[in-house]
Amino acid sequence: MFKYLQKKMDKALHILKGNNKITEINVTATLKEIRRTLIDADVNYKIAKTFIQKIKEKSIGKKVLTSLNPKQLIIKIIYDELVLLMGGKNKEINISKNPSIILICGLQGSGKTSFSSKLAFFLKKKNKKPLLVAADIHRPAAIDQLKIIADKVDIPVFFLKENKNIIEIIKKSFLYANEKKCNVIIIDTAGRLAIDKIMMNEIETIYRYSKPDETLFVVDAMTGQDAINTVQIFSKVLNFDGIVMTKLDGDSRGGAAITMSSVVGKPIKFISNGEKIENIEIFYPERIANRILGMGDIVTLVEKVQEQFNEEKTKKIYRKISKNRFNFEDLFEQIKKIKKIGSIKNIMSMIPGMENFLDKKKEKKDSFKEIESIILSMTPYERHHPTLFSNSNRKNRISKGSGIPLKEINLFLKQFDKINKIMKTMNHNSGSEIIKNFLSKMIN
Repeated sequence: MFKYLQKKMDKALHILKGNNKITEINVTATLKEIRRTLIDADVNYKIAKTFIQKIKEKSIGKKVLTSLNPKQLIIKIIYDELVLLMGGKNKEINISKNPSIILICGLQGSGKTSFSSKLAFFLKKKNKKPLLVAADIHRPAAIDQLKIIADKVDIPVFFLKENKNIIEIIKKSFLYANEKKCNVIIIDTAGRLAIDKIMMNEIETIYRYSKPDETLFVVDAMTGQDAINTVQIFSKVLNFDGIVMTKLDGDSRGGAAITMSSVVGKPIKFISNGEKIENIEIFYPERIANRILGMGDIVTLVEKVQEQFNEEKTKKIYRKISKNRFNFEDLFEQIKKIKKIGSIKNIMSMIPGMENFLDKKKEKKDSFKEIESIILSMTPYERHHPTLFSNSNRKNRISKGSGIPLKEINLFLKQFDKINKIMKTMNHNSGSEIIKNFLSKMIN
């Protein structure tokens, strides 16, 4: 996510490296490269021009403190302008009522149904009791898609498969929510084109009848500048409260994401950057600006770690480690939790400087898949008794079962031993530190 922008920004700021003062010459060269980067990332030309002009005005003649160098000062100015461009501050969704009604709308194929499920799961983790309403009466597979995803995480879905009366569906869903004591109702509507009068009339009807506390417009980030144009057209018909950017893990250059809020005048409230139901993030302009400028996003990483590693389970693992009983079954459980946080690439992009480190490791295989294959090739008894692997016959059998060379099996066993030793030095509250050390070992 935002990898293209990050790389190009880093290249542009490299021009200032080694300079001990800000001059019009080195600032102009840097800003020229940044403007090119923004336009290549699909930022509107006029917005890019205004953005650069503001930075230039704040940079030229600026006195550099002795504790800073010109590059650091320019980065601070760019950071401030990026945050403003992306809306300034995070705007939370309104879920204060009981029940709170959230209306999800957007174009066909933008990822509304997937996002609706993700939002329901996100709110469930916040101790809410959500109900998903399948209000797409046009796409045959819409109800099934929503139900399949929601069933996996035990979230109720209301639908009337044979009924095509949209108002009746909404009305009965409210009664069902009351019966099941659900305090958030998420209405997944049909995808539409802004020029489709019939579909636009339908969403207006749903909006007027349901009186949502929050209306979110879902946009595919991969459509770039067209996404901004679509949101502008749609906002003239429906007064939505916020924007959701999906598919930011795809071939998106990020231009739409960093400029949409200022152009449309609506805040981006969520971003989606993967297929898994956990792949949803609240949009924080300051955190995204940090990522774009290569400064990571440790706050989001820690939040994601805390979601998966509660205090009680961390203490339990710590007690096992201190008694030298941490085994392959425990490691397997930790890997499953880490994978829920996100892909290795996405996790490491949140740690400052790690993106460049990963680029040098492109040839590295998926360590998690290899480790899982090795552990799954062990017997249950072997998983709970790591000391058994002094026996070469066992290692040979696991090598054949997993399809992984014996050399790599031996390397894994050494890594496991090292991780065990590292983890023994940490206290029971160091869940996030355990994760970072584990990840570091896996990619080295």
